[in-house]
Amino acid sequence: MAQKKFPIHPARPELLCWGCDTYCAADNMLCGNGSDRTQHPYELFGEDWQSWGEDFKGPDPKPSPPATEKPPDAA
Repeated sequence: MAQKKFPIHPARPELLCWGCDTYCAADNMLCGNGSDRTQHPYELFGEDWQSWGEDFKGPDPKPSPPATEKPPDAA
């Protein structure tokens, strides 16, 4: 079964629950995904919700440990 395409800017996002792939009507949620509907990211974060985090570079890489001298061979 193919997954549904997730709408980027839905016309009326408040009419649906976005908590799972069912996209139930807000007044008739079938999955029981909590008592309230899950909001669309567009409602929570605004029109540019998809671009959030694109400039994330991640944590600075840890410096490599300094090279240690090999202990002398035991004779």
